[in-house]
Amino acid sequence: MNKKVLFLTVLVSALTSLFAAYLFSKNHSNSQVIEIKQSSNDALPIKYHNQTGDGVSFVAASKKTTPSVVFIKTESEAVRRNSFWFFDMDPFGSIGKVSSTGSGVIISKDGYIVTNNHVIKGAQSIEVVLNNGKKNYKATVVGTAPSTDLALLKIEASDLIPVEIANSDELQIGEWVLAVGNPFNLTSTVTAGIVSAKGRNINIVQNQFPIESFIQTDAAINPGNSGGALVGLDGKLVGINTAIASKTGSYVGYGFAIPSNIVVKIINDLKEYGQIQRGFDGLEVVDINDEILDKVDGIQDGVFVGRVSETNKYTSKIFEPGDVITKIDGKDVSQKAMYNEVLSYYRPGDKLKYTYIRNGKTQEADVSLVNMDGTFDLKRREFLYSDNLNAEFEIVSKYELDHFGLKSGVRVTSVGNGRLMKMNIPEGFIFTAFNNSPVTDLKTFVGKLENMKGQVRIEGVSPQGGKQYLSYYAY
Repeated sequence: MNKKVLFLTVLVSALTSLFAAYLFSKNHSNSQVIEIKQSSNDALPIKYHNQTGDGVSFVAASKKTTPSVVFIKTESEAVRRNSFWFFDMDPFGSIGKVSSTGSGVIISKDGYIVTNNHVIKGAQSIEVVLNNGKKNYKATVVGTAPSTDLALLKIEASDLIPVEIANSDELQIGEWVLAVGNPFNLTSTVTAGIVSAKGRNINIVQNQFPIESFIQTDAAINPGNSGGALVGLDGKLVGINTAIASKTGSYVGYGFAIPSNIVVKIINDLKEYGQIQRGFDGLEVVDINDEILDKVDGIQDGVFVGRVSETNKYTSKIFEPGDVITKIDGKDVSQKAMYNEVLSYYRPGDKLKYTYIRNGKTQEADVSLVNMDGTFDLKRREFLYSDNLNAEFEIVSKYELDHFGLKSGVRVTSVGNGRLMKMNIPEGFIFTAFNNSPVTDLKTFVGKLENMKGQVRIEGVSPQGGKQYLSYYAY
């Protein structure tokens, strides 16, 4: 190539680049503008300006939120199996210490902290670290809500900085949000993203009656972020970070948070009663899929009633399997996640107006919610603790017995260092039979467990709802 051709080639390339830059500038003159300004403390806050000129700051939201997010360290115990070749030397195993970490959010000046249930589940000790490691406190568990993966802790402290809480119903898809937590043991880590979706049901809550209606975000959430804050650019809490969708255990683009409105309802219940005051309508519903579509004449928006429980005598007289519920108190329930979220805000005794379709005809009915025993009572948590077993037990509710087709049962709600842990019986397991005898009385059954010897056969239901048959030899 001679010099003349080379010169013309370079000139054409330069003119093309300049023309492309002009077109880009012209076509994007009304789009979002990023402006970087020098602040008085030499930081570089990034401000995003929309067409009206209003500005929001990642830095301002971070400064407002990070003092309210704490680091949580737990110590629990796990079973180690001791074996020689194929022979188990200790059929109940031995127990060793396990440490884990997570995040939490301060919700009151006097030391109430919300986190995920899975962060503190099974913990023998819980330590809360404030101010980037400058203050450490021992925490006690006020209450847990496994069905929503939330837990409420309390530390003996005052003049803390609680987070401000927003109305998560007002959160819009596409809004900027910040995830604040302590991933990889790094305190006060902040990442940014947008709200990708709302009302997600991802089937991660290991409970027979889960409430899942997650906020999905692409703000980076990693191990250790669990229990941390998802906040808007005003620094107000819109959710509690709970899970990620990942095959590796690290962030790959999808994070999920429990909406703040659900969080507020749950922590108020835990503070006042020690357990969720959850209103049940006695209906078991599923999302409408291709298989169900033909049964409902092509109706796509709503939830399909698969079963009606007799536990709620009010709804059992109204609904039938095959009905499609479309609204509750005027709110659309086009998916099961939305249906669960709407009901999660109400307590036994509340009355709601349901809109439903039967045989192509839209109808309305007033529905009274009950507790899991079929009454309007707001009950405090009742349980029996065994020092011998280091475990807590409670009677299974009438609603659950009806759901599983059981006549009676006892659930273990907490498993500490003891025989049940060595037997690998998890929290949430329902005992239905002990050595072929039905489990009917709480105190009598716990006494049998405390004194079991020889061959032991146990029948029950796993936390995921499947029937199990277990066999042990107790020394």
